[in-house]
Amino acid sequence: MSTEQQYLHSSIKQFRTYKELAQKAIAQIGENDLNKIIDPESNSIAIIIQHLGGNLISRWTDFLTTDGEKTDRNRDAEFEEKCLTKNELMDYWNKGWDTLFETLDELQPEDLGKTIYIRKQPLTVLEAINRQLTHYAYHVGQIVLLAKHFNSSGWQSLSIPKGDSQSYNKTHGL
Repeated sequence: MSTEQQYLHSSIKQFRTYKELAQKAIAQIGENDLNKIIDPESNSIAIIIQHLGGNLISRWTDFLTTDGEKTDRNRDAEFEEKCLTKNELMDYWNKGWDTLFETLDELQPEDLGKTIYIRKQPLTVLEAINRQLTHYAYHVGQIVLLAKHFNSSGWQSLSIPKGDSQSYNKTHGL
């Protein structure tokens, strides 16, 4: 496997990991927690889901041939509460992620050096993938923090729980 193929494979794996991490966090909260905010300047989990869905669809639709900021995207509307159900939000979320994975699955190693545009800024495909990977990780971290805050004592750790490192290492032969 070439270095370029390894990179594409690794990128897809990382995107899937962040998607699953967010979904595991979202699964731990109730419908009422989706629209809660922790202060007037923060976003709710629902808003973050709307924003990520819009970004995913815009960036990854016709990825190699059109600017990643589509003219029909209304980014500002993504930051308005729409009182969608958890199922409606997750449908939009999945539509965005499906768009990303379909696009990444079609990319070839020789595509990594091609130039694409996001808001008229030229980026190589490799740079664009890295840009979006870090952007999504940032927002997934927000979702996890908010879900953990809202679930508090009922939270089930998504990694090694506090104070369990030695137990984890022993169980995994480390």
